Amino acid sequence: MPATATPLSRLLARHTREGELVETLENQRVRCVACGHRCRIPPGHEGICRVRFNEGGVLRVPYGYVSGLQLDPIEKKPFFHALPGATALSFGMLGCDFHCAYCQNWISSQAVRDPGAGTSVREITPEEIARLGRERGARIVTSTYNEPLITSEWAVAVFRQARQEGLLCSYVSNGNGTEEVLDYLQPWVSLYKVDLKGFRDRPYRDLGGTLDRVLWTIQALHERGFWVEVVTLVVPGHNDSDEELTDIARFLVSVSRDIPWHVTAFHPDYRMDDRNRTSARTLLRAAEIGAREGLHFVYAGNLPGALQGLENTYCPSCRALLVERTGFRVLQNRVEATGHCPDCRHLVPGVWS
Repeated sequence: MPATATPLSRLLARHTREGELVETLENQRVRCVACGHRCRIPPGHEGICRVRFNEGGVLRVPYGYVSGLQLDPIEKKPFFHALPGATALSFGMLGCDFHCAYCQNWISSQAVRDPGAGTSVREITPEEIARLGRERGARIVTSTYNEPLITSEWAVAVFRQARQEGLLCSYVSNGNGTEEVLDYLQPWVSLYKVDLKGFRDRPYRDLGGTLDRVLWTIQALHERGFWVEVVTLVVPGHNDSDEELTDIARFLVSVSRDIPWHVTAFHPDYRMDDRNRTSARTLLRAAEIGAREGLHFVYAGNLPGALQGLENTYCPSCRALLVERTGFRVLQNRVEATGHCPDCRHLVPGVWS
C-alpha cells in the first residue's frame, strides 16, 4: 500500500487483484495503460486515479466489490439508440482519473480524494451481478457511476458472466482511453457513452485530462465498431458559447453524422455552486446548432417536458416519429427490430434488438 493511504484506501486495497492493463518497467516500476494518463508508478505508489497501485512491482487493481448497484432505464445512461425502454443493471466502484468540480456522481468518483463522500462498498462476485441482472429482467449491464476505464479488469470479469446470461454490456465513461484498453474491452463492450465536456484544451486540463485524448477515443471507438453516443453537460459560463458548441458538433459530424449527441442540463453540484442551472432555452440553442451542422440525432435532456420534442427519435430520412419519450420513459417505439423506419425503410443506426 502507498504510504499516504487513507482508511478507505486500505479497505479498497483488500479488494484488488493483479492488473492486466500494465507494462513492466525497470526497477519494479510499472506503466498502467488503463487510461490516457499512462501513469508510471514506482513501488509503493498509486496512479492518478488513486485506486490502481504498485505493490512490489505488481500493479494491483480494483476487484470484487461495488459501491453502487441498481436498475435504471437505459435512457438514463443515456443511450437512446440501444433497446429503447430496456432496463439496465448499473454497477460502479470508486475512483476517477478526472476531478471535475461539477461532478454529478462525486460521491463515487471522488470518494478516495474527498472524505466528505462517506461512501461504503459491498463485496460481490461477477456471477452474482450477472445473475441479478437476469433475475430482475435487465437486458443490459452498465459500468458507470465512477470512471469505468480505471476498473476495466473488474468490468470485463462481470461482462464475461453477463454475456453468458444473454446481456449486452456498456460503458459510461469520460473517454480518456488508450489503444490497449479499447483492445481489452472490444470483445465485451457493445455500447459506449462518452462525456465530451467541452472543446477547449485548457479547461479540459483543469478537469484532469486533455481534449485531444478524448477526441481520439471517440474516433477510435467509432472506427472499431462500438455503438457510441456522446453527452455534453452544458454548463453556463463554462462551455455554452455558440462557438464551442459549434466546434463540438462539427467534430462529431467529422466522425459520423449518425452519432447521437445529447446536450444535457447542468445543476449546481459538488464544488460548482456559483452558477445557475442550464435553461431550456440554452439546450434548445445547442440542439439547433447540432442540427444546423448536420448531425442526424441531437437530443436535449434533464428537463423533461420543456424541450419541444428533443427527447424523441425521428427518422432522418422522412422525419417520422420513431421513438417518443418523456424523461426516461419510452411512450412508443416504432423502430423495427432490424433498425428500419416502418414508413420509408431507412436504416436507423443503433442497436435495436
